[in-house]
Amino acid sequence: QVQLVESGGGSVQAGGSLRLSCAASGFPYSSYCMGWFRQAPGKEREGVAIISSSGGKAYADSVKGRFTISEDNAKNTLYLQMNSLKPEDTAMYYCAAGAWSACYSGSWVLGSSFGYWGQGTQVTVSS
Repeated sequence: QVQLVESGGGSVQAGGSLRLSCAASGFPYSSYCMGWFRQAPGKEREGVAIISSSGGKAYADSVKGRFTISEDNAKNTLYLQMNSLKPEDTAMYYCAAGAWSACYSGSWVLGSSFGYWGQGTQVTVSS
């Protein structure tokens, strides 16, 4: 069955860095749209970054220049390098997979086109 397992979350001070990983299995990883999403307490889920099956990337404006999404297709693993972290980045971060078309949706940040989700990994940034 489909599995998405996130790791790498933790607590850091503002300005610090973390690297999240998502190990995927149970589906043809290289042909899917992969993404990172986050949800803070009391807030709506929001898209952070996506990477298409052809390697195209998109980011939320709030993380541009600070976060980098990447993947290792040989390992079926998705990554999110987060630098210059801010307290407002504090959230549960989720890995998600969707059909290739999900990466070409203008509303990808809503996450509604992604059918598979991991359990999440907590990121806490203190000031």
